[in-house]
Amino acid sequence: MKLLHIDSSIQGEGSASRTLTRQIVARWKAARPDVQVTYRDLAAQELPHLSQEALSGVDELEAARNAATLEEFLAADVVVIGAPMYNFSIPSQLKAWIDRITVKGRTFRYTETGPLGLAGGKDVIVAVSRGGVYAPNAPGEFGESYLKFLFGFLGIRNVAFVRAEGLGLSPQHREAGIRAALAAIATPAAQAA
Repeated sequence: MKLLHIDSSIQGEGSASRTLTRQIVARWKAARPDVQVTYRDLAAQELPHLSQEALSGVDELEAARNAATLEEFLAADVVVIGAPMYNFSIPSQLKAWIDRITVKGRTFRYTETGPLGLAGGKDVIVAVSRGGVYAPNAPGEFGESYLKFLFGFLGIRNVAFVRAEGLGLSPQHREAGIRAALAAIATPAAQAA
């Protein structure tokens, strides 16, 4: 079993989403000793935003990096993503990664009846951290809803979210939000059910 661990927070060790992803991955490793983990830190090793050269494959180095990123995603059985909310959405580093895995003919295709996702059969677990508190489908929350739509578009139906909210309200709220999120992390067996 292959697990792809993605962090995108620019907060380093002070990051709530990184705390959550580490715990999620640790639980998978404890439950499945055969799991092979690949780690990608999008803040430390940023993927550049797409350019015409990257999209057309003219830049060979960029084309190779894009292909490696896509293959890493396709090979994973489980993808764990740290997705803090920045200005109502996901970090641009995470969007740059998404642009490399959303590839016509590889992870989706268009049909006469609409798009068809080709990357199904994976579990995706997203660790969301937010300074405020958002009700489901709340106006102004575009990160979680975007990721849910995106992975559905790619054919991935098993997408779970672990939320640490209210982190910006006070130190007490931050501590309580992280504690609640850690308690909400499902075991891999429960996740697969």
